[in-house]
Amino acid sequence: MQYRKLGWTDLELSVIGFGSWALGGGGWRYSWGPQDDKESIEAIHRAVDLGVNWIDTAAVYGLGHSEEVVGRAIRGLTKRPIIATKCGLVWDEKGNIANCLKRDSIRREVEASLRRLGVDVIDLYQIHWPVPDEDIEEAWEEMSRLVEEGKVRYIGVSNFSVAQMERIAPIHPIASLQPPYSMLRRDIEKDILPYCAEKNIGVIVYSPMQKGLLTGKVTKEWVANLPPDDHRRNDPMFQEPELTLNIELAGKLRDIGAKYGKTPAQVAVAWVLRWREVTSAIVGIRRPSQIEEIAPAGDWDLPEEEVARIEEFLKEREERLRNLRR
Repeated sequence: MQYRKLGWTDLELSVIGFGSWALGGGGWRYSWGPQDDKESIEAIHRAVDLGVNWIDTAAVYGLGHSEEVVGRAIRGLTKRPIIATKCGLVWDEKGNIANCLKRDSIRREVEASLRRLGVDVIDLYQIHWPVPDEDIEEAWEEMSRLVEEGKVRYIGVSNFSVAQMERIAPIHPIASLQPPYSMLRRDIEKDILPYCAEKNIGVIVYSPMQKGLLTGKVTKEWVANLPPDDHRRNDPMFQEPELTLNIELAGKLRDIGAKYGKTPAQVAVAWVLRWREVTSAIVGIRRPSQIEEIAPAGDWDLPEEEVARIEEFLKEREERLRNLRR
């Protein structure tokens, strides 16, 4: 497993991060369907065995349940992994989720996260979404106070634009940005990555396998049989006309990987890690076998000629998609 320094901080992250969104289980708005807590804990322990040294979670995942599961898992470990969690999404007793970045709400959230995780300090505390936009400064100011009080070590943001980062940077240094990034979502290449490199802000990308689409395991039948509460049912990338093209792309990644003894998922993760500006890729894990498959991508550099081939595949996909939508 390779490790990279997170921006200007003293955190050294494994280039594979454990994503715990699905560990929240079923029955909430952005669920991935039912999940077995015992299997979740076993997956975290296996990830640590394989050199993964940090876990990304959020208060809203499973409406607090993911943090609770992570807390139970790390209590059984000799050395605690680096813990990153997020704030800014709250819910009521009926499970209705809302955005809130008010000062008092941030304060309540961090105390609840510390309790669920069973830790005295959170290593990286992030604003989940910059919504409402007019409140990001207020939230950031309160989060800087949490650093001063020793409740969190570093603070970062998720899903922010360059303009939004520019607004909050004078208040307190930004440790990291967490944006989506995969072969199918490349927005950050234009301005986000150059900005973060210039400002020495760590970049930890999520959904490098595009919610499983690039693992080579997704079929039309598999999508049709997703649990009713799996949010991917409503994702356009899991619907036509995109679904067929995305399955074909995963097949091409399988062909590339076969030459090196790698899986399509490992190719997809290595592709995002080809940027040195990317500190780590968060991979969503539900069971030990998944991290066992993905971990080898943390010690493999995708050859330049394969990066060029993938670029051609992506151009072809975009052209075909444009034609289908005419």
